[in-house]
Amino acid sequence: MPHTTPPVDALSPALPALDAQAERLIGLGVHEIAGLPAAEVRAFAATVASRAGDEGALLAVHPDRAPASALAPLLRHGGKPGFVVVDMPDVDHFAPLATLPLPDAPLYLLTNPDRGDHLANWSPNEALPALTADARTPLLLTEGIHWVLQQPAVLERNHCFMTIGSRLPKPNGTLDARTPALWLSNGTGRDGRERRNAPKVGWCWAGNRHTWLGFASASGRRTQDA
Repeated sequence: MPHTTPPVDALSPALPALDAQAERLIGLGVHEIAGLPAAEVRAFAATVASRAGDEGALLAVHPDRAPASALAPLLRHGGKPGFVVVDMPDVDHFAPLATLPLPDAPLYLLTNPDRGDHLANWSPNEALPALTADARTPLLLTEGIHWVLQQPAVLERNHCFMTIGSRLPKPNGTLDARTPALWLSNGTGRDGRERRNAPKVGWCWAGNRHTWLGFASASGRRTQDA
């Protein structure tokens, strides 16, 4: 695949202001999942919102505090709740790649998130080095869920995304071949017809390509002290 430098995805809807994002998380009870006082979430958002350059940033809770299994059911599309596929019972064991150190804080920002539509029909194995070469960091699964919680329209039929910053380490030091993704269920197979169009946490093989999956990334992560 050729090297390509993406602009920030012009097709992705704009994120709400950081104070509105904080209220959204509090309204969903994410602060309780994370064991954080609502006041702490609001104070963090207020502090980082006062800094220049944070327009369009995504407020995220550290995955150690709010795992994917707890966040996925909070997703909504057309009134239907999100879910994790049945063959991913180990979803919370998918960890950040060793090359992606996270801020040592319960709350942090992702700057300039992009859905990665320009990488549709690339495999995860092909997309990761391309993102790295473009100084982009792939989103974690929990970060992707946070993005959809704040802006549900970023997940749409035929324009969904992978979160290849999260991978499952194996005991021998290699990585499980599954790579997590977020898309809308077709209501087939074990999903069940009642889940058609529901937000879905699933996975794809690291070597496979899909025309309808981009690769979500950001320009960086930082805390209020960075």
